[in-house]
Amino acid sequence: MEPQVAELKRTMEDTLCPFGFEVYPFQVAWYNALLPPTFHLPLPGPTLAFLVLSTPAMFDRALKPFLQSCRLQQLIDPVDQCVAYHLGRVREHISGVCIHPRYGGWFAIRGVVLLPGIEVPDLTPTKPLDCVPKRADRITLLEGFNFHWRDWTYRDAVTPQERYSEEQKAYFSTPPAQRLAFLGLAQPSEDPSSTSPELPFTTLRPKKPQNPSRAQGWLSPSVSPPASPGP
Repeated sequence: MEPQVAELKRTMEDTLCPFGFEVYPFQVAWYNALLPPTFHLPLPGPTLAFLVLSTPAMFDRALKPFLQSCRLQQLIDPVDQCVAYHLGRVREHISGVCIHPRYGGWFAIRGVVLLPGIEVPDLTPTKPLDCVPKRADRITLLEGFNFHWRDWTYRDAVTPQERYSEEQKAYFSTPPAQRLAFLGLAQPSEDPSSTSPELPFTTLRPKKPQNPSRAQGWLSPSVSPPASPGP
């Protein structure tokens, strides 16, 4: 089994097996090959998927506790809703998190600079360091990142050379619309759109592009709000 598949399988097993489930990896192509096109999954054939089975233990370990916790809520299909709840926990558990070898989680990826016209076919990729090699530590890191990010502790998955200052932590914990006011640069009642300039786009072009027809690109970042209190 490929290392990536094995790691994801272990993560899913750690989340689901204690509640009476079993998981088995497969490729989407295997599934599609057994069914007519109408029922095919619209994904590339090699896409990784996992089959989730319930064992007899699921009734006592998962379903009954789920029904007890939802006893005041209306349930349409208790078994399906119980399974959906636990699969949702899987999605949360395998949400990725970056750890820096020197700064731990006390950093943020701010952007990518593209250089149209400059081609470097001989540039070799650098393999990232395995900062958290132990499986138990990875599980603790993922749980901290997904469920306890407000206490900042997941960022210390490795001993950092430098952490955010208390002021910086307070800044990133402040709602974006109030951050200028936090720094004393705006009144809380001001319209954030009038005080926060739009992030400028940056174009970096070589003086003599190798391929002028390809030198029309620009940096076009796509920014998503972080799940944690801030970068």
